[in-house]
Amino acid sequence: MHDIRTIREDPAAFDAGLARRRLPPRSAELMALDDARRAAVAAAQGAQTRRNELSKAVGQAKAARDEARAAELMAEVADLKASLPALEAAEGEAASALHDALAAVPNTLLPSVPDGAGEDDNVEVKRWGTPPVFDFPPREHDAVAAPLGMDFETGVRLGGARFTLLRGPVARLSRALGQFMLSHVAAAGFEEVVPPLLVRDEVAFGTGQLPKFADDLFRTTDGRWLISTAEMPLTNMVRERVLAEEELPFRVAALTPCFRSEAGAAGRDTRGLIRQHQFEKVEMVSVVPPDASVQENERMTRVAEGVLEALDLPYRRMALCSGDMGASMASTFDLEVWLPGQERYREISSCSNAGDYQARRMNARYRPTGEKGARFVHTLNGSGLAVGRALVAVIENNQRADGSVAVPAPLRPYMGGLEALEPR
Repeated sequence: MHDIRTIREDPAAFDAGLARRRLPPRSAELMALDDARRAAVAAAQGAQTRRNELSKAVGQAKAARDEARAAELMAEVADLKASLPALEAAEGEAASALHDALAAVPNTLLPSVPDGAGEDDNVEVKRWGTPPVFDFPPREHDAVAAPLGMDFETGVRLGGARFTLLRGPVARLSRALGQFMLSHVAAAGFEEVVPPLLVRDEVAFGTGQLPKFADDLFRTTDGRWLISTAEMPLTNMVRERVLAEEELPFRVAALTPCFRSEAGAAGRDTRGLIRQHQFEKVEMVSVVPPDASVQENERMTRVAEGVLEALDLPYRRMALCSGDMGASMASTFDLEVWLPGQERYREISSCSNAGDYQARRMNARYRPTGEKGARFVHTLNGSGLAVGRALVAVIENNQRADGSVAVPAPLRPYMGGLEALEPR
């Protein structure tokens, strides 16, 4: 969320930031809404001040036994008292209009973000690993994993489209992946958390899912939201708080189910596990001082890359361009893993720096040592990794001609030493 004072200080710079996202200028509109808010505040405060002055004057008139003047003043006080509710309501409406307009404007991009219109303009930063070479035509994960316990038919019968049931060996491999990833990020200094899977409106607003992405979420009958990512509860752990500088960096992580309606994904990735309504993900969240967020984003991305490297999964790191950036983020690195069956790289992690955008929505601040005032923190989040997509990558990169799948060495301790999944 943006600070209207910053926009007023340099409206041209604000509009230039929007132009990088291929968006029209908004500074004039926002400043006009702020002018209306200021006028409403002034009107309400002016009426209250005048009422107080008149009340004092009534007392003075009565003390002077000027009953006619006192009655005249009391009538004006009554008129002002009657008008105050409307003035205060107008003040509230003007403040809400400005708040809602500011909340709908996406984050300002960091200068390091490459310019571009869409995902085709994202910039490859690095590659790691060599895609495996097979002496047979590699298959996609849905074909390989069906005999291993990946049951699409039953999943659809139970939950409908975009649901899958895992059983037997492949279910065990999925569990092993989640546990391994959680252990990996915990070793990197992220405290393990088991958060609520249902959150309130203000939590979803704080991280930017509301109001813009309400259609991508599932809502319960009592008005709460199923989390689409553990970023929502983890980041909001610092909402409405003023942290001591010594409490930073604040790093937490969770392995949770996630729920997404995939409202805008009709016709995309309808086969397999790539795009599901329900999936598991290990999410990392960092809260740091403003001058540490760029470095922290690099650190977080390296933690996620470490998972892929430990599993010997070839990947590439992409810097998202201005036209492909999430609305709440100031910069993002995507990690894309190689899938032999599809013969291309697919996203498996996003590690993003939100700057103070989410902190302003949550009112999350810290007090620098030796200072009286508090400043907004910077928040970051990254997946380390999406379990379902990691399962896809492990299956496709470790498939064998006989239909079995080799279990990567780091996962074997989580699977009782099992070295391969055999078709049933």
